[in-house]
Amino acid sequence: MQLLLYLSDFMIPMVIFLIVGYGFLMKVNIFDVFIRGAAEGIKMVFELMPTLIGLMMAIGIMRASGFLEIFAELISPLTSLVHFPSELMPLAVIKMFSSSASTGLLLDIFKTYGADSYFGLLASLLLSSSETIFYTLSVYFGPIGIKNMSYTLAGCLFATLAGMAASTVIAGWMMAG
Repeated sequence: MQLLLYLSDFMIPMVIFLIVGYGFLMKVNIFDVFIRGAAEGIKMVFELMPTLIGLMMAIGIMRASGFLEIFAELISPLTSLVHFPSELMPLAVIKMFSSSASTGLLLDIFKTYGADSYFGLLASLLLSSSETIFYTLSVYFGPIGIKNMSYTLAGCLFATLAGMAASTVIAGWMMAG
């Protein structure tokens, strides 16, 4: 175990060394390539900024308006059929948009129910087994101009649903055992 910890401390410097070393071997002007990449990265940040601001505003509006709680109540008959607590639906919805906002909701769940509770365990598993779908699609598909992402979105939503189901089953097993 100590060996793995020791190796993990050197992984990032080793990767950087290998990339720079490979650049030297291939006679690439590493600094110019780095500057060009950084300039393209900054350009991409400015292109993505409106989308990211829109996502953050939408999340803030949904949290402040009480929409998430209303949605959780409306969907509670369906969630109770599959043994998923409706109290965690806001977390599942927000996670599709923003990881940091869902982490804030996770902390609220920890404060309300406790980190060692069933809700705390299920919320932790849920965040670990899902992705920020809409954020990821906007970051990766937006800059390259892909407009038709219906199959990708359907796959992502299915994977999120599968992650929710697996989280619910695993949390039930862990709390029972």
